[in-house]
Amino acid sequence: MLEELRELKEKALQELEGVSDSKELESWHIKYLGKKGRLTVLMRGIGRLPPQERPAAGRLGNEVKAALQSAYEAKGEALKREELERALREERVDVTLPGRPVALGRLHLSTQVLREIYRIFAEMGFQIFETPEVETDLYNFELLNMPPYHPARDMWDTFYINEQVLLRSHTSPGQIRVMRKYCPEPIRVILPGKCYRYEQVTARSEFMFHQVEGLAVGRHITMADLKGVLIEFCRQMFGAERKVRFRCSYFPFT
Repeated sequence: MLEELRELKEKALQELEGVSDSKELESWHIKYLGKKGRLTVLMRGIGRLPPQERPAAGRLGNEVKAALQSAYEAKGEALKREELERALREERVDVTLPGRPVALGRLHLSTQVLREIYRIFAEMGFQIFETPEVETDLYNFELLNMPPYHPARDMWDTFYINEQVLLRSHTSPGQIRVMRKYCPEPIRVILPGKCYRYEQVTARSEFMFHQVEGLAVGRHITMADLKGVLIEFCRQMFGAERKVRFRCSYFPFT
């Protein structure tokens, strides 16, 4: 038994020296140290030896097992280093090459137009005041002089969430909110935002659209100020030579 253990150790270490990759190393481990490996099978036979031979055989078997396990781990580390060095040689990256350009997206046309509108009004001293898209019937209609069953409500097909909550059909509820927030201070704001109406979708219209309205409250503000602001906006938005014409329109809630 002792001689068999010494021969097995010598043979296993010789084979281990010839291992060249991780796959071969794993096969070697299974062959000698696995559950059905040669060393495992040999050590199971120690129990069949005469009692006086068992201690020496068991001690030598443990020494052989420890030596093979240590050699296996050392070989594994050496193979990892070799594989890393080979990968660095073969897969080397030329860091002096220029980087690949990253394709950037573009802002949506609506976003571009809205930002231009914000810029123009900001230069004229207006603040941007944003309000909720989900509104109450109180702000969307009643506080704008449109009580229940008012005929002006027929102008909009409104998305109702329940009897009192809806998707705003215009940005005018923001006027109530901004006046309640800043009154009695002077006010000069624009109210941009998305509005929703239960309408048929066509090539020219959607159930959602963007709206921008303005509000100016203060002493000595006249109709001339309104006309001046709108004319200046049109000239900056559409060109300095653009002709502007004011046209009357009827809104039943004003």
